[in-house]
Amino acid sequence: QRLHSCPDLVTFMVELKTVLEIALKNTPDLHVPRPPEYYSCLIRDLETLGWNKVAYVDTGLTTVKLKAEDSCGRQHLITLKLNAKYPTEPPDCLVDFPVQFAISWMPQNSLLDIYKQFLAALESLKGFWDALDDIDGKTWVLEPENPTRSATARRIAIGNNVSVNVEVDPRHPNMLPECYFLGADHAVAPLRAKLNNNMHLWDPEISLLQNLKDLLEIDFPSREVLEKSDFAKDCGICYAYRLDGATPDHVCDEPRCGQPFHQACLYEWLQGLPTSRQSFNVIFGECPYCNK
Repeated sequence: QRLHSCPDLVTFMVELKTVLEIALKNTPDLHVPRPPEYYSCLIRDLETLGWNKVAYVDTGLTTVKLKAEDSCGRQHLITLKLNAKYPTEPPDCLVDFPVQFAISWMPQNSLLDIYKQFLAALESLKGFWDALDDIDGKTWVLEPENPTRSATARRIAIGNNVSVNVEVDPRHPNMLPECYFLGADHAVAPLRAKLNNNMHLWDPEISLLQNLKDLLEIDFPSREVLEKSDFAKDCGICYAYRLDGATPDHVCDEPRCGQPFHQACLYEWLQGLPTSRQSFNVIFGECPYCNK
């Protein structure tokens, strides 16, 4: 109807172009078949590798997921995105690693070669995952809630509204990690002092968790005795624990109060108080709970 009502050729061509663009956008992507050599080579590679190691293959035979178990029984996946020039060009490899995974590839290589490099990379990260699995299993981790294998940080509960954020180096998991304490000053200052004074006691021969206990001279709250709700206190302003993925990370410094808040909530609250003052990027003001 739009084409029939065009008064001249120029208008007709413009309308035709618009109609074709809309039609093409609504057309599902056409599957372009690859050369027969691609399929025969891929099937041969999969058979050589072993179908028991294949977790998924898409209908177009362009995406393959391989599964592996490391020496500690952890399950891992590697996703291979193959282009039409395989095996002349290597597939793109997607893994859940805390470090970059770059494969070595020659045109005569196969999926078996990638799989062997994948297994070797898993073993090189064994110490890193052992350290974090130890923390996840024996302490209350406040963040991340469901850590992926690529996550290098853990925020560990120490006490009521007191926690430590630990950033572990995947390449050197037995070395002293970066530690950042969260909580009221009167609660975290002694912990910070112990860490600085005992830093020389760090022993790479024992576990990361045990080293943290020794340096901080504490015993982290046990998962067997306490619940996560004992540490995961809601924000005193919005009354929620999670706000856009963030958890309460600011605590009132008054020892008798210690109410936690989201940074965003506290910033918005203090901005609205006439008694608040700002120095550079820091706002000072009264606690919404105890007015201190």
